[in-house]
Amino acid sequence: MPLTIVIGLFILAYLFRRKALGKTFLLSGLILTLFFSNQFISNAVMNAWEPDFERIADLPTYELGIVLTGVTNLDKTVYDRTFFNKGADRATQAMQLYKMGKIKHILITGGQGLNPTNPNTEAELLADFMMIAGVPPEDITIENKAVNTRQNASFTKDLIKKSGIDIEKEHLLITSAFHMARAKACFDKVGLNTKAFPVDYYSHDMKLTFKSLLTPSPEGFVIWHKLFKEWIGLIVYKLVGYI
Repeated sequence: MPLTIVIGLFILAYLFRRKALGKTFLLSGLILTLFFSNQFISNAVMNAWEPDFERIADLPTYELGIVLTGVTNLDKTVYDRTFFNKGADRATQAMQLYKMGKIKHILITGGQGLNPTNPNTEAELLADFMMIAGVPPEDITIENKAVNTRQNASFTKDLIKKSGIDIEKEHLLITSAFHMARAKACFDKVGLNTKAFPVDYYSHDMKLTFKSLLTPSPEGFVIWHKLFKEWIGLIVYKLVGYI
């Protein structure tokens, strides 16, 4: 990850501080810190990576909208509400699509993750939120065992088969824009026909300002962290045959 790389370079600079190599490590660390914290560069790269959004008005009606989780705070145990991290668009825009008649049924897929700290599952938390907001329980299906994107796709396919929904139909896949490439590839791999509906954008419209060009920002590191995670994830998933 970018922050790890930078910290590693500064540690090496300290260890080799009495040698010329130490100055090289220090300069490299400083240059990469400025690069990764540059808001204009990080936004440009993320903007190129994230797919364009889909106009809701242009969408046909889908039998099923598939919502991937990964957007709630499972490190904070609570039983009377849902705490969201960034990414709540996955739930709120799925509800918007349902209310507008663009999807007839919502399938939420996601368990507790790899290191659960409380008994809640993300799918159940999102379902609770949607039902409170007015989505009927009979129009929500929960898959609460998946702990990664590959399992999201595989377990969703199993549920669709059991539900009697036509497995050959195209369904709407709803997840964060930065994550869509890996998610879509996983669903394609298991043989589910999906239309991508990216949400939760990290990039914004390109604009050239003094602040974005010259003011370092920790947000730049956050965006690069997301990109590195997805790129590494795609490579690993390809190597192990998930996509």
